Amino acid sequence: MAGHSKWANIKHKKGKQDALKGQLFTKLGRELMVAVKMGGGSNPEANFRLKIAIQKAKAANMPNDNIQRAIQKAAGDQDANNYEELFYEGYGPGGVAIMLSVLTDNRNRTAGDIRHLFSKYGGNLGETGCVSWMFKERGVLVLEREKLSQSEDDIILLALDNGADDVKTDDPEVIEIYTEPADFQSVKEGLETDGLEFSSAEISMIPDTTVEVTDLEQAKQLMRLMDYLENHDDVQNTYSNFDIPDEIMEQLE
Repeated sequence: MAGHSKWANIKHKKGKQDALKGQLFTKLGRELMVAVKMGGGSNPEANFRLKIAIQKAKAANMPNDNIQRAIQKAAGDQDANNYEELFYEGYGPGGVAIMLSVLTDNRNRTAGDIRHLFSKYGGNLGETGCVSWMFKERGVLVLEREKLSQSEDDIILLALDNGADDVKTDDPEVIEIYTEPADFQSVKEGLETDGLEFSSAEISMIPDTTVEVTDLEQAKQLMRLMDYLENHDDVQNTYSNFDIPDEIMEQLE
């Protein structure tokens, strides 16, 4: 497994500054409403998808009132918009794979927007299935090293004892714990009981392999494309398999 992609790490760092709350809370609210409608009701104990959406909203410091309002709105079917859940797949500059999860009330508008962004920034939107085979759905729990009191070896033992599949320790800033999607909640709760606090905890799409982008111009164009896709109102999550070397990333920042 390639581990959490470079893009996932960039998004995580940006997210701390980025809580450009308006748009973020709108997307989280939409996710909560769709979780109620598609996941099986407004009780998070009986609706795993809603439970994860609530945790994600709380991690982003979304006010509890906003969370409850979105859930009640969906439970009462007061939302006039019927959102469709879609995935778009394509290639970015340098041949990197890109996947998007989308919630939209107008698939024609969204498809046109996404196709335009891919074309404008050196990529191309592909057919369903063109890159999804390169990714696997995994639970990902992220720990910030500077906040840990336990040793790396202790973290690995705790993770494996609680049912995790894998632990990635080669990043100097974070430790990443991987689970099967079905085991995600039990592993997370077990490790929280053991005193661990996660900076990020989600079901994600993890690339099997990465594509290194070493050309500065390609890297610039790729980051512009990823930013515009990430900020599109209908795009809930963005995934990619690029790896930009640190010396190139420094020139982009």
